[in-house]
Amino acid sequence: MKRYEQFADEIATLIRQGVLGPGERIPSVRQASRHHGISPSTVFQAYYLLENQGLITARARSGYFVREHARRLLDEPRVTLQPTAPAEVEVSALVFSVLDSLQDDQTVPFGSAFPSPELFPLSRLSISMTRGLRALSPQQVVADMTTGHTDLCRQIALRYMLGGIQLPMEELVITNGAMEGLNLALQCVTEPGDLVAIESPAFYASLQVLERLKLRAVEIPVHPREGIDLEVLSERLETLPIKACWFMSHLQNPIGASLSKERKQALYQLLKQHQIPMLEDDVYAELYFGSTPPAPVKAFDDEGLVIHCSSFSKCLAPGYRVGWVAGGRYAQAISRLKLMTTISPSVPAQAAIADYLQHGGYDRHLRKLRHALEAQQSSMLAAADRYFPANTRITRPAGGYFLWAEFPEQVDSLRLFNTALEHGVSLAPGPIFSATQQFRNCVRLSYGHPWTPRSERGMETLGKLLTLF
Repeated sequence: MKRYEQFADEIATLIRQGVLGPGERIPSVRQASRHHGISPSTVFQAYYLLENQGLITARARSGYFVREHARRLLDEPRVTLQPTAPAEVEVSALVFSVLDSLQDDQTVPFGSAFPSPELFPLSRLSISMTRGLRALSPQQVVADMTTGHTDLCRQIALRYMLGGIQLPMEELVITNGAMEGLNLALQCVTEPGDLVAIESPAFYASLQVLERLKLRAVEIPVHPREGIDLEVLSERLETLPIKACWFMSHLQNPIGASLSKERKQALYQLLKQHQIPMLEDDVYAELYFGSTPPAPVKAFDDEGLVIHCSSFSKCLAPGYRVGWVAGGRYAQAISRLKLMTTISPSVPAQAAIADYLQHGGYDRHLRKLRHALEAQQSSMLAAADRYFPANTRITRPAGGYFLWAEFPEQVDSLRLFNTALEHGVSLAPGPIFSATQQFRNCVRLSYGHPWTPRSERGMETLGKLLTLF
């Protein structure tokens, strides 16, 4: 165990024992460095690890504090994926049956794939829509259909630059949300019957794309904190003719895991060694809880192998369906395929978001959104601690709005899903996140909606239903 890990473990023990209570300030970096005889960088590494574990949180100009839910901690889930051969994907029937059941707005929305609309600046966006439309010339409406709104592309490239990535605007392709970009990218780098490495558990929509394109899935296990298992990936790349990878390196859906900078670099080196393109689904990039935005794998890409896809759907404007692809060496092929299919996302929607990014206070909105999501996560974790069985395992992601819960083996999450719906509570059962329908005793829970007494009752209801198994 490294020194920073030892120090982090000492602090974690004090938190679990109640010596450091919820909301209490922990020693400053300077104090900890002086008292324990370690360097400030070692303290920073330890505190960053504790943040990732969900035990502490940083407050601007105030220091580090114990998270409110940290008094008693349920263990984190295990890596439970069983090794499987490349699989034909047939999940759509199950996924659609689950999604169709989530339409009732009277249910507690723990199964929702989106955060609450209340968290987005929709009124301010309507002002930007009006301003953007006024500024659009008739010529632009047509010209921007093929290239993307110029101001929007410029603003996206600027945000890449602020994150340390020098991205040519010509590499950007504006799409109908990230999902269209991911669809187009996968079509550009594969043919029916090819093998694609995906995470397991994986976002169910990625499984549906593989099913539609008649591609076969190679499932790579995801550690709940460290992300994709690079040793398993390396072995599969050596032994199987994998043609592409589709991964979420940051705040992976459904588990919430994030690769460290070092592991992202190692992942890229594997891709580079085997010359395998990677679709980097990064739609939760702006929803981190720490003080420093994490760099994507795209930041290490010096050969154009990483196709970075993101959108504004999860962080700003879910109904506008504006996303983008930074396509690397595949940008032109993706752009041409888009012109052969949907041609263009809504130009007025692009103009509205471009105006908002320039004048609407986007970073201020993001800070407020992150604060709300972090508070909602604390509330859900505290409720899980109160109501779920003691042998429940649950993740503590450093951002996003999903938790992954692993229940005792006798729990059937599909039965739990149906029973919970009858009691007015939705959730997302584990099998919809696997090409081979594993994770029968797991669920994804969303804390993307403001926490209310109804939310608390929903968690209590789930706890009672779990005792029936």
